[in-house]
Amino acid sequence: MDISEEILRTLSDGDREAPSSLVSLKSLNPEALWKTWAQNRGFPFLTEYPLDEVSPELIRATPIGFAKNHLLLPVRIRKDPDDVRTGILVLVGHPKGLWALSPLWAHLAEAGILSHPSPESLEIRIMPAAPLLTLINNAYEHHSQHQTTDVLSRIETPADETVDLLSLQESVDLLDARDEAPMIRLANSLLAQAIRQKASDIHVEPFEKELVVRYRVDGVLFNVLSIPSRLQSGLVSRFKLMANLNIAEKRLPQDGRIRIKTAGRDVDIRVSTIPIRHGERVVLRILEQGTLLLPLSSIGFDRQDLETLTNLIQLTNGIILVTGPTGAGKTTTLYAILNTINSPDKNIITIEDPVEYQLKGIGQIQVNPRIELTFASGLRSILRQDPDVILIGEIRDLETAEISIQASLTGHLVFSTLHTNDAPSAITRLVDMGVEPFLISTSLKAILAQRLVRKICPGCREPYRPDRNEMSRLGLTPADLEQGTLFRGKGCPLCLNTGYKGRQGIYELLVVDETIAQMIDNRAQASEIRQKAKSRGMYSLVEDGKRKVLAGITTSDEVLRVALSEISVEN
Repeated sequence: MDISEEILRTLSDGDREAPSSLVSLKSLNPEALWKTWAQNRGFPFLTEYPLDEVSPELIRATPIGFAKNHLLLPVRIRKDPDDVRTGILVLVGHPKGLWALSPLWAHLAEAGILSHPSPESLEIRIMPAAPLLTLINNAYEHHSQHQTTDVLSRIETPADETVDLLSLQESVDLLDARDEAPMIRLANSLLAQAIRQKASDIHVEPFEKELVVRYRVDGVLFNVLSIPSRLQSGLVSRFKLMANLNIAEKRLPQDGRIRIKTAGRDVDIRVSTIPIRHGERVVLRILEQGTLLLPLSSIGFDRQDLETLTNLIQLTNGIILVTGPTGAGKTTTLYAILNTINSPDKNIITIEDPVEYQLKGIGQIQVNPRIELTFASGLRSILRQDPDVILIGEIRDLETAEISIQASLTGHLVFSTLHTNDAPSAITRLVDMGVEPFLISTSLKAILAQRLVRKICPGCREPYRPDRNEMSRLGLTPADLEQGTLFRGKGCPLCLNTGYKGRQGIYELLVVDETIAQMIDNRAQASEIRQKAKSRGMYSLVEDGKRKVLAGITTSDEVLRVALSEISVEN
């Protein structure tokens, strides 16, 4: 008799209808019936289970795909007083999990955990499906962080550098790699750990005697791992295979994209390789779907700026620019704006390089220079699609700028980005491209400059008294400080001992009113426009940073780090 049926019959006190009852329940599967059935059969019903009590040994023995498909998870090894293994505690979230006990036992027997299944060997607890699925994802993700060192210890000979050429399947979870080659597990472990730590980039850098892996977390790089240089070829080739790049081409730069799933989350990764002296340098940009789609109210705007910007994005025509260097969060801000104004009565089309997040209800075009699909050529086609709102990934040249302005003057609301240090400099940049000032003044509605500062870790946040030098560098006075203190993070495991956890924007919103428009027509310098805008209520990046320092959100060191050029301008 199958062990699943034997256990079901035994645990249901000889009720021979138990299996058929489960089949019926399986088709209905409401949580209330599941709970009622469990109580009638004497199974304890749990609503949660502690993550730190899940056995790593059982996690290693059970594939994540199997656990998620059957909604069951072995969590604890039962032992008798003589420390002999006598059974397993299993959480079940669906009737189909009870029918998967035999294959589960096969996985455990293969791992050498328990080899003789019997009804007495299993201790079953029932859980609702949703919390059990969350526990499964968290358990495997938590386990993955400990795998990198273990995998490296198993890669002992150059023969292990061979890359497994098995085809990649999008549906396979990144954490479900127990049967794959060591190099594949190493690559998967590096990706999973980076995603768990919320890194934005992974840098794989070859040197003469080692391969260094670094993560960028909250905008700052730190070393993660040093790998023997003999493993460079295998690891780089694995990443290139995942990104569908040519593994034989090592002399030219290549760009690609990886789509993976880890702990139930979809993640896009942009891959860039360049040849350097000691091999190929690889940078992987992690774009976790969901992190870019944030509400406009949650990304750090002051109440007044948020109200002003909310009014601006409801306009029916004009250009609104977002400026800042690479990695300043411009895409996140633009997506938050589109998410705010997106509705069935608006036709919104974007042209991006790359499309970083799929926005429901919005047409998105990916730039492709190989087929001459550029921002300018794509924008001409977009205008034939009767759009209400257009997003252009970046204005890089005069042609794109002129088409954008013409679109804004003919009844379209246009959003785009520029790489400038502050808001007034965007006007100078457009003039330098060759755009006539009168076209800028009539089409431009606002410019939003931004930076990202790291937030103080809530787990180790503490007050302190700043010295005069720190206060003077940021332009603070004793009267500005409540109780004479500011806040900082002293470092803890939650923030990897950095004192910071997460990031938030600081902003500079320049509204182009009649006065500013007249100055643009007169070709005023950026510094003159800045002074006039500040006199009319604009907060600079530094001033917005000060507000967030005084509110205990970030530190003065962070504001000085990201806005040092603006401080020198203001001083």
